[in-house]
Amino acid sequence: MKIRLWQIVFVLLITLSTGCVRKNFFADTPVVDPKVYEKLKEAPQSVDSVTVKAGKHYKRGFLHNTFWGNHYRPVWNAPVTVPVFDMDSTKGGLTIEKLGGGFQTTSITLKDDEGYLYALRSIDKDPKLVLPKIWRSTFVLNILRDQTSAINPYGAFILPPLANAAGIPHSKPELVYVRPNDTSFGEHQERFSDRLFMIEEKYDDDGSFPEPVSGADDIVSSGNMLNNRFEEDDHFIDQKAFAKARLFDIMVNDWDRHEGQWEWAEYEKGGEHIYRPIPKDRDNVFFEFQDGIIPWLFSRNWGIRKFESFDDEFNDIYALMINSKFIDERALSELTRQEFDSIAKELQAAITDSVIATAVQQFPDSVYQLVGESTKHKLMSRRDKLDEAANKFYEILAKEVLIIGTDEEDKFIVERLDDERTEVTVKRQSDGKVVYHRVFLRSETKLITLHGLAEDDTFEISGKVNKGIKLKIVGGRGEDVIKDESNVKGGSKKTWVYDTKRGTELEAGPTTKDKRTNDVRVHAFDREGF
Repeated sequence: MKIRLWQIVFVLLITLSTGCVRKNFFADTPVVDPKVYEKLKEAPQSVDSVTVKAGKHYKRGFLHNTFWGNHYRPVWNAPVTVPVFDMDSTKGGLTIEKLGGGFQTTSITLKDDEGYLYALRSIDKDPKLVLPKIWRSTFVLNILRDQTSAINPYGAFILPPLANAAGIPHSKPELVYVRPNDTSFGEHQERFSDRLFMIEEKYDDDGSFPEPVSGADDIVSSGNMLNNRFEEDDHFIDQKAFAKARLFDIMVNDWDRHEGQWEWAEYEKGGEHIYRPIPKDRDNVFFEFQDGIIPWLFSRNWGIRKFESFDDEFNDIYALMINSKFIDERALSELTRQEFDSIAKELQAAITDSVIATAVQQFPDSVYQLVGESTKHKLMSRRDKLDEAANKFYEILAKEVLIIGTDEEDKFIVERLDDERTEVTVKRQSDGKVVYHRVFLRSETKLITLHGLAEDDTFEISGKVNKGIKLKIVGGRGEDVIKDESNVKGGSKKTWVYDTKRGTELEAGPTTKDKRTNDVRVHAFDREGF
């Protein structure tokens, strides 16, 4: 009888992880010295700094680490001295704005006297709420909690010097410890008591704008940015700035860069609005997951591929793009291979060896002794290979490209120049301004999708060639005019039209595929991705 890989994994899971959830998974306190801990409870104001271990509960033995990975367990168990948070004095005094946090992180938004906002976010995570209720009292929760050790809890603290050199907006997180029973948190006291946190500037339109985006006219979420971009024809994404930020993500192995991980600085000039990215939530930089038998198996291409480990090499660029697919498709469709290469070389020149050395020294001393030199070596190696990574990143994006209009009238012009090249131009109907232009290569691109969204759009396709890229036209809401004068002699039909039959005028050519229907869902478009 042939035994399949999944059967081996299943047996290992059952053998090693049977039982109910551990009731006392997390350590009672991160504070190392019991005497100091008692003093914190008896005379809290008398202690202004403490030595803590971010996650001593992740320490395991050899057998467990062999199967489940050593990850960053030694780093979580390293003693680190941090200041004690005080609501009245930290950052000059803070007040609570609102409770935050996702499914795993405990966080709260705070405001200082000048109106600047800060996020207080827990260093340790609890993935309990990620699971369906049926699994929350089982060994599955034990596994998920244990695998938090794949995160470097201090990774975010070495990014500011790197980002600053690269010209990418960034916060400057600091470590703080919240006292036991800190009454300044009011009704949230129990959630924040006796825990290790980072505090960092928050880029938010509810507060003042800190450096380096102090010149912005507004700061908006990805959802608002995308809605503005699609609703009006004078809102644009700075795609080169986003490409730089995304290549930086890849260099530091941050695989979790979905649309919710960004804010956008909005700049208004000459009646047009430009959006530039502000990265946030850097929990997963330098992720180390594949060093145990079971995580290695689960992170194969057929499994949870996105859990790519931080290494000297870029082993799987696609894995680092899985979570960001939605925003990448909408914010990187204009750029050519040459532009990606130029941006990569710009980053390579800016992030020098001395910049990396300075950055890694931001690790606490005990952490630097464990992973400082290896992190520095890996960063230098990945920096040196960033142009190769950018090339692969581009090739993945270029296979299927999404070109999106607006809720106002747009004109899409496609010309099949020859068997290899297809030119796409988008103009505003209001003034004829070119808002998009790119020449695609058949050797790189298999599919170009044009989304017209709302209002009355026109699509003009021309060119007579032997071979060509498949073109998918989705007219959208409105009375659209589609005129296909192109002819691709070899192969199947290359211009596919999706729209409603009513209100759409189609002049089909010899290679047009008419996919119109009476169902209005044919031109549905996901604008926000949430």
